[in-house]
Parts: sequence; C-alpha cells; structure tokens
Amino acid sequence: MNRRTGPTPVERVQTGIRLEKRILKVAKGLAEYLDLSLGDLLEGVLLHSFEGKAPFSRETQQKIGDLRKVYGLTLTARDSHRLTEAAPAPRGRETAG
Repeated sequence: MNRRTGPTPVERVQTGIRLEKRILKVAKGLAEYLDLSLGDLLEGVLLHSFEGKAPFSRETQQKIGDLRKVYGLTLTARDSHRLTEAAPAPRGRETAG
C-alpha cells in the first residue's frame, strides 16, 4: 500500500455546477462546521465514494442529520436518479403604472 505523508499537489479548476438548493445549504453548513471550504468537502466526499468508503464519522453524520432538519432536506440517496428540475413559478402580471 502506498502511504503518503505531507501534502499532495493537485491542479484545481473553477467549475460552475447546479445543485438542489437544500443539498447545497446542508453541504455549506457542514463545510463551515468542519472548517473546510465547500470544494474541499466535495473533493473528500467524492474521493471516499470513488473507493466505496463512507466519508463521515458517526458524529459528523449526526451533524448532517441536524442540518437536514434545519434546511428541510428530505431527499435521500433513493431520490438521486429521479430528481427533475421544477417548473419555474409563473410570474405575476405586471401592470402599467
């Protein structure tokens, strides 16, 4: 097994991604709680999941549960392949002044 010590240099790129609003709120809250940037949190989650490993301790999972309640996130992993974009709300009729 290759054990690394010290920092691992990487090349990061700026990206624009769209996320479900409540998922983003929970992720931002968790990143703040863990004193990480949102990008660092997502990199860690992805690297763990790429190897089939759980990214969070029991304590962190409890915090995630708290944040899910605060932000009303009821979606689960079962929903992940069934998410669709909600139709935009109709705009109110504007009246000439």
